[in-house]
Amino acid sequence: MVSKVAASAAEAVADVFEGASMAVGGFGLVGVPTVLIDALHALGVGGLKVVSNNCGVDGAGLGVLLAAGRIARATGSFIGENKELARRYLAGEIEVELIPQGTLAERLRAGGCGIPAFYSPAGVGTMVAEGGLPWRYNADGSVAVASPPRETRTFGGREYVLEESITTDFALVRAARGDRYGNLVFAKSARNFNPLAAMAGKVTIAEVEELTELDPGEVHLPGIFVQRVVHVGHVDKPIEKRRTRGALDA
Repeated sequence: MVSKVAASAAEAVADVFEGASMAVGGFGLVGVPTVLIDALHALGVGGLKVVSNNCGVDGAGLGVLLAAGRIARATGSFIGENKELARRYLAGEIEVELIPQGTLAERLRAGGCGIPAFYSPAGVGTMVAEGGLPWRYNADGSVAVASPPRETRTFGGREYVLEESITTDFALVRAARGDRYGNLVFAKSARNFNPLAAMAGKVTIAEVEELTELDPGEVHLPGIFVQRVVHVGHVDKPIEKRRTRGALDA
């Protein structure tokens, strides 16, 4: 088998092009491929269409690309406390599609499995199904682009809404361990959106803290879904919110 190990993060992302779509693993700041994101920032490409649970926080994760104006569209389930994303969205500088969290996970997984669409009960009777969710605003606050209505059908007496799967040009993920063939093992809660994002990408790039041999029985994601591996070693992991016991008890 041919090794998939890239010499550096810069080499691994070198062919990411202007306007590319990209699935990115992580939840909050857990399991976020920060080394690859920094390499992408250094590359300088923009107009990116990012699919991720959230768009990082101010100054960390995908927030680095957001602050530099490199993201044109963000698809996710949680804006959180990212003030820059909120500002850009309300000012009409970025398009944002919000999706129920479980639906987002399944749309990514379905894309990786070759399933074009599926029916879900989540969002029935809301603007998710009926359309009209603001995806992009004009500078004056009016809606420039709104979500379209979705097809609905009834199965077993319950109504469901049609959701299309997601595939992207690239995917960036973080794993605790990986081998030279792209097989990955994720650490604890970092096994969040990372496997799903990896499955959805046509070209998936994984940063791994430890490059090693893996027992087949411990593999979380098989290398068939991964095209490139970058050994990054130990990486400092930022904490979204630091709290003391006194603050928690307050």
